[in-house]
Amino acid sequence: MSGEYRQYLFPHDHPRVAEVRGMDPYTYGEFSRKPGTFTGGLVEGWTPLYRNEFRGVTEDGTLRDGLYPFEPARPGEEAPVESMVAAARELLAVLDDDGRKRISFDVDAVEWQTWANPEFLQFDTGLRLDLQPVEVREKALGLMRASLSPEGYHLAHAMMLINGFLGEVVDLETVLNEFSYNIALYGEPDLHAPWGWQLFGHHCAVNCLVVEGRMVVSPVFLGAEPDEIDAGPHAGLADVFADRIDLGLALMAALTAEQRRAAVVFEYMVDPAMPPGRVHPGDERHLAGAFQDNRVIPFEGVRVADLPAEAQQAALSIAEAFVRLLPEGPRAARLREVEEHLEETWFSWIGGHAPGDVFYYRLQSPVLIAELDHHCGVFLDYDTPQPFHIHTVLRAPHGNDYGRAWVRQWQERNATA
Repeated sequence: MSGEYRQYLFPHDHPRVAEVRGMDPYTYGEFSRKPGTFTGGLVEGWTPLYRNEFRGVTEDGTLRDGLYPFEPARPGEEAPVESMVAAARELLAVLDDDGRKRISFDVDAVEWQTWANPEFLQFDTGLRLDLQPVEVREKALGLMRASLSPEGYHLAHAMMLINGFLGEVVDLETVLNEFSYNIALYGEPDLHAPWGWQLFGHHCAVNCLVVEGRMVVSPVFLGAEPDEIDAGPHAGLADVFADRIDLGLALMAALTAEQRRAAVVFEYMVDPAMPPGRVHPGDERHLAGAFQDNRVIPFEGVRVADLPAEAQQAALSIAEAFVRLLPEGPRAARLREVEEHLEETWFSWIGGHAPGDVFYYRLQSPVLIAELDHHCGVFLDYDTPQPFHIHTVLRAPHGNDYGRAWVRQWQERNATA
């Protein structure tokens, strides 16, 4: 741990933090909508997008059929559905009638698309956990634990713990805490029929669906500012994205000079050569973040299949690091899916590529988008990207975010059965 972030703390009475101190999530949500503010502009731009008919992210605007054929899970690749159903029912059991109504949506409801990663509450979908009793919070964590791999749960929960630590450091615990997240259920928990859950809030958004033993966890947003906890009961939690950073640098180091030049689409994180809008005020260099469910994101950089074997392996390892939230069986299925499209997988880079540099990268294929970006300060005071503020995004392009491709096929099959 470096504690480097501490030199960027705002003074306690600085307006950036002082004017929202003590606000509850709903008051702060309304405050964030004010026209002319940084957050108000984000809300204005994002709000209309979620109601667009879902199609999926593509590289050229054309959806490809057949990328996600629906079939029950292969032996050894099953999701832990029985444990998930039990955990979901335990969560529902500790809610009252109003809570069960608020948390529950149809499996293909548009509310899936209301998730967001900022700290302000834009859409109050489901239940806000920091306003729930302790037993509800614990059952929500239990559902996450039952669904994800042990290391995946640890990583997602680490984002929540770091968020709480940030709230303590800047004295904004009413809007930044371990449970300042919303949780929702989609569909009825069932061993075979499609259903899932969603958790979202500052620096952590996870969407998980299962059907007939298969699982998709996408979209996923995980981030941290700072990427360490250097005080308090959770001190020692640090470098949570070290593998994703090291693998990106290793891939770049494995390229020839010519390949490296081709991979770098922009030399600087804010580059004069960038077209207008390439750096978004909220997403910065990310292209596949919240509310971008139908975005066209062209392939860029270098084709992975043309790279040295060491670089190809690093690319596959990046994919594995991003899908590590999945339990072992579904993870194997997802990685096989990724490997089958290696010929159509591209890798692109922005920024420096020496150890300690800040950068952005994207690994993209017809079935996967994995992005990592270093960001400017939000609750810490710096206006250039820093190594300790990291955002990552995972998508299933061409229509299987939220498991939509599988849900559609399941519904069609059972409508005619």
